[in-house]
Amino acid sequence: MRTRVTITKVCADDRAELIAANLASLSLHEPWVQPFRDETGFLTYLARCDGERSVGFVVREWTTGQIAGVVNLNDIVRGLFQSAYLGYYGVSGLNGRGLMREAVGLVLTHAFTQMDLHRIEANIQPANSRSVRLVESLGFRREGYSPRYLRIGGEWRDHERWAILSDEWNSGRADGS
Repeated sequence: MRTRVTITKVCADDRAELIAANLASLSLHEPWVQPFRDETGFLTYLARCDGERSVGFVVREWTTGQIAGVVNLNDIVRGLFQSAYLGYYGVSGLNGRGLMREAVGLVLTHAFTQMDLHRIEANIQPANSRSVRLVESLGFRREGYSPRYLRIGGEWRDHERWAILSDEWNSGRADGS
């Protein structure tokens, strides 16, 4: 099956379109995430996506090239751990169509095959049922609950910890889906 999205590493040329997409999606994002909303925020994000400790991917709908969301691999740790944290969000107008599920799947394949990571962890606020369903559908398992885990929007928020290992992903995706 041909994918409906493409993923590319974030670059300076994405600035204006990503800022506009984030601003148009404020009601979709809050209270779950608070992505950048201006040029200063974008430049900070771009600098953080150095390819070593963090990688940011811009998700685009295949046919139109319109931004559908962002997927990030953050706090990449090498050595004995070979792990990263997964973050993602869709944008208004293209949400609810399964595009982000496809995009996260593409990023997981990249993480496990191109980056040789062993473990990917996603931390999700329990009430964010759409995000929980997304990771469940990709084979993540719930590993625990962390009270007041991340500060989002000025508040410490509880999160569930979800994870998947490379061998779990590869064994469940032999058909490339």
